[in-house]
Amino acid sequence: MAEPDTTTDAAEVVYSGALRRIQRCMGILAVALPIVAWFSFGGRTAIGLACGCLVALFNFVWLKRGVEALADRVVGAGKAQSGKGIVARFLLRYVLMGLAAYGILTVSPASLYGLLAGLFLPVAAIACEAAYEVYVALARGL
Repeated sequence: MAEPDTTTDAAEVVYSGALRRIQRCMGILAVALPIVAWFSFGGRTAIGLACGCLVALFNFVWLKRGVEALADRVVGAGKAQSGKGIVARFLLRYVLMGLAAYGILTVSPASLYGLLAGLFLPVAAIACEAAYEVYVALARGL
């Protein structure tokens, strides 16, 4: 009888919490980055960055829900959701992002730079998660 692989089990525990850590990191960065930007680039850019971070947070959550709904629909588990509703919510996200960009552009072009930078919030959070996983893998020998 084969022994259970404890290294694989430990790695599974670490990797299973990745989505939760990414969401937590996004929340922390969404608060910290506009504060840093306020002192580095001024108020308008910081406000644009805060708006971009907010849009990115909502987009991430909506995307997660959309993927879960689509997976449930494909698998047939849970309550059935309309395919049209899933697609409509998917497209609504991009309409809202476009409206936010247009609104900020009409107020201040400098704010638009902050907004565009804020939309990369998930990328920054995923980079933080990747660094964490590399650290854990090296420290624990996973």
